[in-house]
Amino acid sequence: MRIAFVSLETALHCDYEAIDRLTRTAELLAARGHDVTWFCAKWWTGEKSEWEHEGVCYRGLVDDLADARKFRYSLAVALPKFSPDVVHAGAIPPGQVSAASKGARVARAPLVTDWYGDAANVSRSHRKALKKSDAVIAPSRLVQTRVWEQGLAEDAVEVIPNSVDMDYIESVDPVTAGDIVYSRRLDEGANLESLLLALAELRQVDWSAVVVGDGPERENYQRQARDLRIDDRITWLGECDREQRVAVYKGAHVFAQTAHECLFATELLWALASGCIGIVEYHADSSAHELVELRQMDAERGFRTTSESELADAIREAADMEHKVVDESFAEFDHRPVLERYLDCYREEMESAGLF
Repeated sequence: MRIAFVSLETALHCDYEAIDRLTRTAELLAARGHDVTWFCAKWWTGEKSEWEHEGVCYRGLVDDLADARKFRYSLAVALPKFSPDVVHAGAIPPGQVSAASKGARVARAPLVTDWYGDAANVSRSHRKALKKSDAVIAPSRLVQTRVWEQGLAEDAVEVIPNSVDMDYIESVDPVTAGDIVYSRRLDEGANLESLLLALAELRQVDWSAVVVGDGPERENYQRQARDLRIDDRITWLGECDREQRVAVYKGAHVFAQTAHECLFATELLWALASGCIGIVEYHADSSAHELVELRQMDAERGFRTTSESELADAIREAADMEHKVVDESFAEFDHRPVLERYLDCYREEMESAGLF
C-alpha cells in the first residue's frame, strides 16, 4: 500500500505526543513493507529534496517551518504525483488538512486525519478540517466524544489507541526502585499532590514510591513530600528513557495515575503491560479511566478512585495482589494488532471510495 503522511512538522523538528504517535505509525507501516512517504518541511540541510529515516521517506516541500503557506500550496501538486492509496494527515495546523484534502481528491485517495485532541482551542478552521476528512482517528473515547461534539457523524470517528511493544517489555530486566510508581511531566496538570496525600495516610504501612519525570513543579512536589514527612520514602528519578521506565514499571507493584488532563494515558498503558496494578483518580478531562475499566472487566487489576482516601484504600488492597512483570492480556495494545486497526481503517475508506 502507498501511504502519504502529511504534516509540516515531524519528530525531527519537535517532540510532542501527537507527532510521536504519527511518527510511530509511519515507521511501523514502513517496517511492515508499505511504501510510506511523509510530506513535510525539510529537517535536513543540503540540496536533497528527500531523506530516508527509519524506513520512511521524508519529502521536503519547503525549507523551513515558517513556509506553511507554500507547503499547503505544494501539497495539491505533490500528492497526486505520488499517487497514494490513502493520505494520512496530522491535524495541527488545521490548514494542512484542508490542503491535503484537495490533493487527496485529485489523487482519488481517501483522507484519514489523526486527531490527538491537543489543540489549545478548537476553532472554525479545526472544525472545517475535520469535516473535510473521510475518517478521523482519535486515541481515546474522551477525544472521540470531543470530535463528535464538533458535528461529525458517529461512524466517521474511530478510536485507535497508542500502542506498546510487548516483545520489548519482555526483554527488559526489572529494576526495584519503588513499590508505587508515578510517571509524568511534573507541571501544573500533574496533580501529584493527590498521590502524596494518599501516601501520607499510609505512614504506618511499609511502602516505597518512585516518581519518574521532571518539570517546573518538581520542587513544589518535593516540598509537599517533606511537609507531609514522607520524603524519605520517595525516590525522584527525573527524566528517564523508555528502557529505564519499563524497568522501573516491571519492578514496581502499583502505577498511580492522578493527572487532571490526559488525552491518552501512554505511561499507564506501558506500566499495565509491564505488570503493574493500575490506580486511576478519575477526572473529567482524563481518559486514563478507560484503561482501568478494561482491567476491571478482564482481571480486576485496576481501580478507579475519586479521592485521596479511596486512593489510599486501593493501594492497601493492591498490596495483596499478585506481582507481575508482564501482563499478556494487554497484547491487543501491541504494535502489531494496533497497526492492523489502522490498515483496516484505510481499507474501509478505500472500499467506500470504490478504490479497493
